Amino acid sequence: DSGGVQKEAYWFGVPCVTLRDETEWVDTVESGWNVLAGTEAAQIMKAVKQAQPGSKVHNAYGDGQAAERIVNLFSSV
Repeated sequence: DSGGVQKEAYWFGVPCVTLRDETEWVDTVESGWNVLAGTEAAQIMKAVKQAQPGSKVHNAYGDGQAAERIVNLFSSV
């Protein structure tokens, strides 16, 4: 996987256990939605058993209203 599942799990509010020691999606780990379990079987099982939803998923890219704000800004000029 290219890492997309980690981000998709975050967006859908599903806990994720990543079988790696690092990730490009640090925000998913920091928010508690993603656990880096490495590749050792015992660590993976521990992470799976402890997987819990993290804090509320927030949209790191804004609220989806950027286009409307831009139009309003240009309309007022």
